[in-house]
Order: sequence, then structure tokens, then C-alpha cells
Amino acid sequence: MNRVGKSKGWLAAVAMVATLPAMAAAGAAGHPEGACRAGTLYLTFDTGSMSQAQLIADTLRKHHIKATFFLANEPTIRHDSSLDPTWAPYWKSLAADGHAFGSHTFDHVYLRSTRDGKVVMRPQFGPNGGKDVTMQPADFCAELQRSANAFHAMTGATMDPLWRAPGGHTAPQTLAWAQSCGFHHVGWAPAGFLGDELDSARYPNQKLLDRALRDLRDGDITMAHLGIWSRQDPWAPAVLEPLISGLERKGFCFATLRDHPAYREWFRDRIASKDKQ
Repeated sequence: MNRVGKSKGWLAAVAMVATLPAMAAAGAAGHPEGACRAGTLYLTFDTGSMSQAQLIADTLRKHHIKATFFLANEPTIRHDSSLDPTWAPYWKSLAADGHAFGSHTFDHVYLRSTRDGKVVMRPQFGPNGGKDVTMQPADFCAELQRSANAFHAMTGATMDPLWRAPGGHTAPQTLAWAQSCGFHHVGWAPAGFLGDELDSARYPNQKLLDRALRDLRDGDITMAHLGIWSRQDPWAPAVLEPLISGLERKGFCFATLRDHPAYREWFRDRIASKDKQ
């Protein structure tokens, strides 16, 4: 996917998530006691071109793995957009499988700058695609909520109270704004950057696979996409299946971010708040 500054900025973005011990999450995620001897990992996928969407869903289903998906309305290989009603069967099937879902902003909106009290964003898609737009808290919350509304319209399910900034770029203002309207930001671990958007000549699939199998640790959040326009050698067919199989052999289990130690309390608080309403 051609994403402004994402590949260049990923080293800064990964610092947003600390590697937290997650053995305690294994039981909560439904795994038998002692089954996760290496710990628990949290697979996450951003929308992208959707070229690998069905393959990823089928692979997760084959391995009985629950993951977390971050949704933006991005152009797809079917010449539509990922949050068009045409994708409703896909999102419904994932929701039925028990995956978690967060907002990736609707128009894949990048943070550009925070100067003089103003937050300047640049949507990658939509009517303002490629233009700098100054946002206020209400504008930003509406942008996050648009993805949640589209997901609910297609599936009847409520999006989880999570979001991921395109490129991982955040500011104190955007983090605070999102929390004020019910969304907690999620980045990824350094080893969790799976590299599917990198140049395949410089970063061949085998290199990405070997690195992930070597470096992933208990509690890590990974990040990949449901398809990338720019990568010549697609990541998912070559890497995802051997990655999951290799991690399972090492003794890892998998869970959604609902069970991650960094977000469990946030989920509990949101549920308690809704119960009081």
C-alpha cells in the first residue's frame, strides 16, 4: 500500500507499545492451563488493498486463531472500498468467528503536524484525499466513528473501543481526543512489525519470516495488512501460514486485544460505563 511516510516512520511508531507479559491472558482467552508455554501473541491486521483478505481469514480459521482488525475505507482490488456494503459478507464472517475490530480512521487520515494549537491531518482517501485539513476534537471523533458506524451497518456488531493511527503517527491531542470519544490507541511491538509493506527485493518473504520467528516474544502485538498494493511478492501467501505454524510449534497462543494486559482494564471500564447508561 502506498502510505505516506509509513515505511520510513515505522521505527518511531513501534515504540508506542511496550512488550508486556501475557501469560495471564492465556487462560482468559480460552486456552488450556499450561498450553501457552512461550506466551501469548496478538495478531492485528489493517485493511489495505484487501488482496489477501480471504486468505488471511481462512488461515486464521484453519488455526482457530482470533485476531484484531483495524478498518479504514480503502480502495481494494475489486475496484470498490473496504467499507462498502459489498464487503459486508466478509466482515460478517469475521465477526461471527469472534475476532475484534477497531477504527483505522475512515479516510486513512495521517497526522501531519501540531502547531499553534492546531492539529493538521491529511486524509489519504475521500473528498479531501491528499489535502491538509485542520481538525478539531469533534471532527476527529467523527472520523473514528465513521468506521465504527460502517462496520455496525454491515454486521450489526459494535466496533471495539480501539483505534490505530495510519502510519502509527499520533500526538498527545489526538490520543486524548480519541479517548474522550471512547477509543484507545493501539500501536505494535518492534518485533511485531511484520514488514509486508516493505520492498520485496530488499526484504524477501523468507527474511521477514525468519525475523518474526526469531524475535517475537510473549505479549507482542503484530501488524500486517489485508493486502498491499506496492509489494511485488505478496506477504500473506508465503509468510502467514509458516509464521503461525512456526509460532505454534514454539508454544505460542494467540488472542485478540480484548485480552491484552494493556487493554483489558480499558475494555472492562467501557463495559461498566455502558451498563450504567
